Amino acid sequence: MVITEGSNAGPNLTLTSEHEMIRQAARDFAQNELVPIATEFDESGDFPINSIRKMGEMGFMGIEIPEEYGGAGLDTLSYVLALEEICKADAAHGTIMSVNNSLFCHAIYRFGTEEQKAKFLLPVASGKCVGAYSLTEPMSGSDAATMRSRAVLEGDEYVLNGRKSWVSSAPYADYIIVFSMTDPEKMHRGITAFIVETDQPGFSRGKTEPKLGIRASGTSEILLENYRCPVENRLSDEGQGFKIAMVVLDAGRIGIASQALGIAEAAYEASIEYARQREAFGQKIGEFQGISFKLADMKTRIEASRLLIYQAALAKEKSKVTGARYTLEASMAKLYASETAMFCAHAAVQIHGGMGYSKELPIERYFRDAKITEIYEGTSEIQRLVISRLELGLR
Repeated sequence: MVITEGSNAGPNLTLTSEHEMIRQAARDFAQNELVPIATEFDESGDFPINSIRKMGEMGFMGIEIPEEYGGAGLDTLSYVLALEEICKADAAHGTIMSVNNSLFCHAIYRFGTEEQKAKFLLPVASGKCVGAYSLTEPMSGSDAATMRSRAVLEGDEYVLNGRKSWVSSAPYADYIIVFSMTDPEKMHRGITAFIVETDQPGFSRGKTEPKLGIRASGTSEILLENYRCPVENRLSDEGQGFKIAMVVLDAGRIGIASQALGIAEAAYEASIEYARQREAFGQKIGEFQGISFKLADMKTRIEASRLLIYQAALAKEKSKVTGARYTLEASMAKLYASETAMFCAHAAVQIHGGMGYSKELPIERYFRDAKITEIYEGTSEIQRLVISRLELGLR
């Protein structure tokens, strides 16, 4: 991304030709491959494994991972642009893509050994396998220190027991990064991360969640019953799990912000088109101030979200060199973009009136899909807590 001289309004932020090419490739794929099937998979709730495999072939499942580990070797802005276009077509596919890239691949690449990268990262980044991430439990959400799952070292293996919940992509995941307590007395400092292979004894899937939105992304519980995890599948050292989880969530929040932006744009573009065509009282409804002001607010929030996301993407790129955290930028982008998605989806339903409430149009799906962006990978309340504590100098 470069800054060029613009009009009297000031300079413009311009994407490079490579970034434009990536965005166009993602847009073409999303519009041609995902838009035609989005409603079908939303209604059935089936996991769209065939189109996910195609996304892997396009390089979308490990965008920032170097080519030697199966990825596309691109930057964070490329990931943001591609994910935005995928989510504009179908947020459920975007969720699977985001989890694969931000939560699984990023974690293994950042904290894994060379052996772990060869065994787990390469097949997932290339899209041949599906990765997932499991932090939440039935009684442990934002407060990870209260998790009840346990991992006990026995010889050269850890024995894992526990129930994890709300695991995105779990129904089809080949590998899952699971966080479990190895030393409960240390609270969050006693959490350790493990790479769990889902085809091994002791692993099973619990109930699949009957979700409001992103229905095709597949979310379920996972059950660990005396699951024996080799020491070599431990991710980093004992007690480093909470740190890993928080670092990875910084990346994840940029992904969710991009997802939210895609949903907001889809809702906005549908509303613009409808406002230009629909007539009432002898004129196009877009000519009424009540509608036009909604459109103005939608557009302004979308562009503000985009700038926050780009800022977070650039901060993440800088961190690859400096090692600095980009928590503030990621949380601000996630907070604002997710609430923008909900604002725009709500406005779109209102602009479309009765048709916005009908399943004949995708508007109601945008509304249902938008809500989760305010909840997962840190609720809006948690984002405000993170932002305010960072600004106040609290830890």
